[in-house]
Amino acid sequence: MTSLPTPDPGAKKLGLVIDLDTCVGCHACAVNCKEWNTGGHAAPLPDYDPYGKEPDGVWFNRIHSYEAGCGEASRTVNFPRSCLHCENPQCVTVCPTGASYKRVEDGIVLVDMDKCIGCKLCSWACPYGAREFDELAGVMKKCTLCIDRIYNETLPEEEREPACVATCPSRARHFGDFNDPESKVSKLVAQRGGVELMPELGYKPVNRYLPPRQAQIPTAPRERAAEGGNKLLRLLDKVLSR
Repeated sequence: MTSLPTPDPGAKKLGLVIDLDTCVGCHACAVNCKEWNTGGHAAPLPDYDPYGKEPDGVWFNRIHSYEAGCGEASRTVNFPRSCLHCENPQCVTVCPTGASYKRVEDGIVLVDMDKCIGCKLCSWACPYGAREFDELAGVMKKCTLCIDRIYNETLPEEEREPACVATCPSRARHFGDFNDPESKVSKLVAQRGGVELMPELGYKPVNRYLPPRQAQIPTAPRERAAEGGNKLLRLLDKVLSR
């Protein structure tokens, strides 16, 4: 089995903050992730029977949509899901070959596909469903936080962020160092109460979700008209009663 490294003092803790209040469920993050990683570090990301009755494939980002609340207070919540790059990832510790590992310098969890034997123990250990099995290559693959983008010095500094973050049209996704209290992700979590998924398991996921804000239900036009009418009737009654 694989042991977890001891983080270096001052090491980064890179991850994502996803704002559930502004995510519109457009799937742009999933599509751009697929496009980038099909030719990137984890390439290729195959599709199976893409034009058949049951198309499937390897996707590092998946988006689920839920209806929350009732009546006028109801809303659609779009929930993007990918690897959370846990501080205590059991997907790493169950790996019999050392193929799954956690980087010391930034905390990113990766798979060495030259060592992976496709036993799927890591996918069974991951409660977040973040592991993807490549049936053609017979190995496990997963989100890499686009390490071939974020450390690519040939790119302008403002473009050194994961593909999913770069493409989000509503800016619902944010990337940064959680060990830096002045980083954007750290400030967002402090301001909005960033939530970690299933903390009771002790995996300590790095990624955080910002919960939807409380919906402000406006007064319906008919109700406003009725209120105005009541005020007028009260005024008339007061005048006529003199």
